[in-house]
Amino acid sequence: MNWLSHINKQASRFASLELFRYIGPGFFVTVGFIDPGNWVTNVAAGSQFGYRLLWVVTLSTIILIVVQHNAAHLGIVTGLCLSEAASKYFRPWLRFLMLGSAMLACVATALAELLGAAIGLNMLTGLPLIIGAILSAGFSAWMLFSKNYQRLEKWIMGFVSLIGMAFVFEIWLADVSWVQTFTGWVKPTFPVGALPIIMGVLGAVVMPHNIFLHSEVIQSRQWNAQGDDVIRKQLKYEFLDTLTGMGAGWAINSAMIIMAAAVFYKNGIVVNELPQVTLTLEPIFGKASAVVFALGLLFAGLSSSVTAAMAGGSVFAGIFIEPFDINDPHSRFGLSVTLLGALAAIMLLPDPFKGILWSQIALSLQLPLTIIPLILLTSSKKVMGGYVNKPYGATVLWIVGLVVIGLNAALLYDLAR
Repeated sequence: MNWLSHINKQASRFASLELFRYIGPGFFVTVGFIDPGNWVTNVAAGSQFGYRLLWVVTLSTIILIVVQHNAAHLGIVTGLCLSEAASKYFRPWLRFLMLGSAMLACVATALAELLGAAIGLNMLTGLPLIIGAILSAGFSAWMLFSKNYQRLEKWIMGFVSLIGMAFVFEIWLADVSWVQTFTGWVKPTFPVGALPIIMGVLGAVVMPHNIFLHSEVIQSRQWNAQGDDVIRKQLKYEFLDTLTGMGAGWAINSAMIIMAAAVFYKNGIVVNELPQVTLTLEPIFGKASAVVFALGLLFAGLSSSVTAAMAGGSVFAGIFIEPFDINDPHSRFGLSVTLLGALAAIMLLPDPFKGILWSQIALSLQLPLTIIPLILLTSSKKVMGGYVNKPYGATVLWIVGLVVIGLNAALLYDLAR
């Protein structure tokens, strides 16, 4: 009996270790939704509405898990990223609409990432925003020229950990109302004037470029060429990877709103720019809290600018039915358009804080043009073969798509009034 128990224990240990071979892509994507865009929308949500918009993070994360798992499903089974699959299977007009708007979404994303990193540098060193944005873009390009997904994944997982620790520190210092926090997580409310912030939070969590990126990172491993046994095993472990990464992102995004509610809303302070956060934190909690916030923002901006640039390269290369490859001119062109387009936009922005906020709203408006084609692809037997979405899975995906469309329609109506 002891011998049998030992064998079972060892088998369980090896199964646990095997899981870590598949952990990485989910965290690679996670950094995209704890980026500076999230910092802006979450701080705005917490400082203006307290704990009442925490439910948006919960709903957005549930939508994110469903959509990201579906994008990974496509990459595992077909060996194609979302952009490649769209170029291969869609009519030209739909392909142009989907991928053209996706490239614009990548530029809008990179704008928020580079500007966030630049603001973090400015808080720490006083460096002008334009110089900081250029240095951040250079860092992103250098990281991508390392040509190694696994190495990038380790860097990204390290950044996610540092950002998480920064907010654990901030919440530890703050006087948090946990009763209001738990209520906010599960009780939907729509305060007057909150809809743009709600859609900003949604666009900052469920980001179009991340959907493309997840399928790209997954397909780069070409598990589809290793047979059905490997595909089935990867589908199982991939969901755990996605769930783990998205769960970490939910916790960090929640922590941002909780911190803003406990510090700013409680004291009647509406945050209109990120440097204002450190100026407010320092006299309340001391210089360490302000420095930790600025460092966390810098790490968030640097790491997410890498994934935004990679997503731009992937989308553009996919137009030519090619995977992302830093040595390929199409990938390099897409990467360059993303970073240079973002830098050009930053130079024209009169208000960095509002620029980041509206970039996240723009991402929300593009979401249906990414989610609906993804559902069409993964629900097609021609594309997915025996791994096509089951009826219940397709139903859940269409419900998610309709929720996103409905929220966007409500936002447009609100803005038009």
